[in-house]
Amino acid sequence: MDYSPEFKKNFATAYLAEEYERLENERREARAAAGGDPELERLAADDDARIKARQAEILADIERIVTKEKEEESKPRSVVLELRAGAGGDEAAIFAQDLLHMYEKYAESRGWKARQVDDLTLEIASPLAWDALRYETGVHRVQRVPETEKSGRIHTSTASVAILPIRDRAKVEINPADIEMEFSRAGGAGGQNVNKVETAVRLVHKPTGLEVRSQAERSQQANREKAMAILAAKLEAAEEERRAASEAAERRGQIGTGDRSEKIRTYNYLQDRVTDHRLKESWHNLPKILAGGIDAILEALAAAASADGVGPAEAAD
Repeated sequence: MDYSPEFKKNFATAYLAEEYERLENERREARAAAGGDPELERLAADDDARIKARQAEILADIERIVTKEKEEESKPRSVVLELRAGAGGDEAAIFAQDLLHMYEKYAESRGWKARQVDDLTLEIASPLAWDALRYETGVHRVQRVPETEKSGRIHTSTASVAILPIRDRAKVEINPADIEMEFSRAGGAGGQNVNKVETAVRLVHKPTGLEVRSQAERSQQANREKAMAILAAKLEAAEEERRAASEAAERRGQIGTGDRSEKIRTYNYLQDRVTDHRLKESWHNLPKILAGGIDAILEALAAAASADGVGPAEAAD
């Protein structure tokens, strides 16, 4: 790392930068004082070597601080959970709502702020949320008898979950010319308008077709910023999926693939059981789990993922 005067503007590195410059001045003064005298030149050379060694240590310390700051800036400050109803018609839509409620209750149990950004899109504001929920991306399956089923036949439905990290500094850059933006009134339950001003924002990323909508904020500008943050997270996730797909052979057997099409979990009502297919492990007391009691599942996933960096086998179709 080369020295930069910018280090003096950073509160965390200012004292090191000042010491670096003090030593640099000391080097110049020692060389100037030598004045061509052989003995003084030798002493100046010794001082020069000592000072350079200390400056190298200072630069190493600055590099560690700057690197840590960049890592902290890139850490997700919140996550957005994007849910979609899959196979199963109305029952799939109900299941997607059940999952959203489950994650909302889990966040509340941890003391994290959770709110809906849009229909089936939940934001959880906590720097701890990403590490806790990062392995929830994938297809969740439910097996139960719907309330409208008169014959008692078991239905199987699915819903997909995507966990998107929201960072202070996005990893991707978005060209404003690639964005198509629309404004509308924020809607409430049942589609009723709850705001007479067009504050809801819908963004479409033209190169990819990705779409984001935000209506939770009170102003158009705030919703636009929220939507842009979510869009950046979706583009980042798409890039991660492309990279993961190219490394599929190396990734086989690992947990947390981030693939939204991978079947990861089944919620079986008749057997009062939740099975995670990556772990090949099950938990009982389904009502408690759907009320947010997913700590044991998340802890097992995190433990499996951290064990030598390799998790259990991927789910079979």
